[in-house]
Amino acid sequence: MAGLKIRRNDKVQVIAGKDRGKQGRVLRVMQDENRLLVEHVMMVKKTVKPNPQRNIKGGIAEQENPIQISNVMLVCGNCGPVRVGFKFEGDTKVRVCRKCGQTLESKK
Repeated sequence: MAGLKIRRNDKVQVIAGKDRGKQGRVLRVMQDENRLLVEHVMMVKKTVKPNPQRNIKGGIAEQENPIQISNVMLVCGNCGPVRVGFKFEGDTKVRVCRKCGQTLESKK
């Protein structure tokens, strides 16, 4: 399987589905399932049982659901949503914006 172009803490925009147009930060990448967990995107309600030992109140909680990787695009600081390319800088392979050529390194 080829390497993924989207990493944790990248800013992405949803391009398909009920949350089209929303932007958020990638919380988790599930590479084997081709899915992402994006902050405040694909919110679902989940019932939670109370657990006094862990100090959890019961009720209905909202949480993010994984979204298909093909339904999001990486957001460039200058251009907005863009396709991702690669180039070598010395010995390291870096991601670049296909529109402006700027490197797209995530903040770690």
